[in-house]
Amino acid sequence: MSGPRRALERKGPAVLESAALHRTLGAIRRSLLDHEGSVNLRTFEERGRSARNFLHYVALRRFDLRAIQDQLARLGLSSLGRAEGHVLYNLDAVRDRLRGGPVRPPTSDLSPEEGRRLLEENATRLLGPSPSGRRSRIMVTMPTEAATDAGLVRDLVASGMDCMRINCAHDRPGDWAAMIRNLRRAERSLGRHCRVQMDLGGPKLRTGPLEPGPRVLKVRPLRDLTGRIERPARVWLTPSERPEPPPDGSDAVVPVLGKWLGPRRIGDRVRLRDARGKIRSLRIVGRRGASRIAVARKTVYVADGSEIWSSSEERARETSRVGPIPPTERPLLLRSGDALILTARPIVGRGPRSARGRGRTTPATISCTLPQALPFVRKGDPIWFDDGKIGAIVRRAGRTNLYLRITHAAPGGSPLRADKGINFPATYVNLTPLTEKDRADLKFVVRHADIVGYSFVHSSEDVDLLRRELERVGRPGIGVVLKIETRQAFDKLPAILFAALRIPAAGVMIARGDLAIEVGFERLTEVQEELLWLCEAAHLPSIWATQVLEGLAKQGLPTRAEVTDAAMGQRAECVMLSKGPHVVEAVRALDSILRRMEAHQQKKSARLRHLDVAERFLRGLGAPVPEGPRASAPSSP
Repeated sequence: MSGPRRALERKGPAVLESAALHRTLGAIRRSLLDHEGSVNLRTFEERGRSARNFLHYVALRRFDLRAIQDQLARLGLSSLGRAEGHVLYNLDAVRDRLRGGPVRPPTSDLSPEEGRRLLEENATRLLGPSPSGRRSRIMVTMPTEAATDAGLVRDLVASGMDCMRINCAHDRPGDWAAMIRNLRRAERSLGRHCRVQMDLGGPKLRTGPLEPGPRVLKVRPLRDLTGRIERPARVWLTPSERPEPPPDGSDAVVPVLGKWLGPRRIGDRVRLRDARGKIRSLRIVGRRGASRIAVARKTVYVADGSEIWSSSEERARETSRVGPIPPTERPLLLRSGDALILTARPIVGRGPRSARGRGRTTPATISCTLPQALPFVRKGDPIWFDDGKIGAIVRRAGRTNLYLRITHAAPGGSPLRADKGINFPATYVNLTPLTEKDRADLKFVVRHADIVGYSFVHSSEDVDLLRRELERVGRPGIGVVLKIETRQAFDKLPAILFAALRIPAAGVMIARGDLAIEVGFERLTEVQEELLWLCEAAHLPSIWATQVLEGLAKQGLPTRAEVTDAAMGQRAECVMLSKGPHVVEAVRALDSILRRMEAHQQKKSARLRHLDVAERFLRGLGAPVPEGPRASAPSSP
């Protein structure tokens, strides 16, 4: 046994453990520096320090450091669980303490304060300054009504909205422009500034149209358990020539000729012959614009072309016809074990049908809005529909058809409707994320928005594609938010973030709804954690998105799980709310939750196990990586 070793043992096991840890961390440090040659950091210009720190963090996370963390914790030292934004500094500070000396001031390495400053500067550049009292901004997705309801937009800004999100997959440029005008008026009125993010739709991977059902509306009053009426049905009678949007609480919209509707007064009774031939009576109780509000105390099946009339002592019977009423949707009802054909042909979907005289049944069939995606799918690949409500496996893959077997559905069957999302979590779909519509929409976005949201990102090449397109349309400095929503994007996340560091103002949206389907609900928690860690290491702001306080926004009442989830969002630089009739209340609640959490938590601490995404990225760079899926922390020579 060497003399230094015997000297350390005489000083006690803690000193011996400290010396061994010092050597191990020294070997880890050398490993981090060895990886710097894998990337030309000078190409990142002013983001070079962030790129270097990100590379160090990815290299650090190829080791399983949990045993080292436990040892450091026993010695009362930092367990490296908060090293994301300042990796080398944190490593050196721990080594200095293990050696028994003071922590040396950093030279070229980022200190914790500098790491936090870089992250906040990048967040401010992209999302605007954070409001007083909370670090996380609030983003809200606009409903169509935001184009016509200036009061709604003003209430959102007054309640705490910091960023307006417009989804270009919905509405039209005229609606988008009206939403932004309403926002600018609200800003002037309230003295607050709010950024505008416009999300490009990207390739729409959704179910195609289905056979229409009958053109009929079922209108029924609300009854209690004894059958007594608690609230009559509210019917919005509106001119068929120029329909007006119904008020909240309407149960049905019934278009009729404006010439007939005009003379109708409050208190009048109108009658109609419904789809069953029954005569039903409605009483007019309100008037808005050219429309009328009527109530019905019995169930009515209003069919297209139904006869409707009014008569009073002063006027003779005046008759008209109802319509047009859109056809009802006829969804496919799918159960576990059922067969389904997903086709690339532009056909109208339909349910299963028996072949005459053959004793066979043709399975239910539905088309796909992105037929060019189907050739990438192989036998055995899983497919999910409608946000994971229906699951299937590919039994056979033909040239134009995928023959599926339903593996996941509700016990009584799950309805599959048109325009529902389709996910191929195990399939690499090699399609460009910029469609022709996106390129056309981008011309509007760069003139009116502060941020462009980029969907369907799968690789660093996709990021470079958008960067070149922004240069072509003359606005290379616009903010960019990359939506991470597929397994492919998560698997290539380090490379995607490296590419994002070449954009002047960039951030990441954690699209947890699609991610849950793509990676599996049981893995979502760890995946969203890894996304937060990697974004912080690159000093890129993150946006916590999908179903935040969704129950409150849509039904007016949150669940306990939703409130906890919203509080978790405090660790991101922005939290996104989706639209709903109670979205203003949701903004107020989120603002309160985030302010309260600000006093209790800043970001997070973590256990540093091996990360597969770090391993894959470093192998892709050609960097020296030990064999085996999990590298142990290196020992000193």
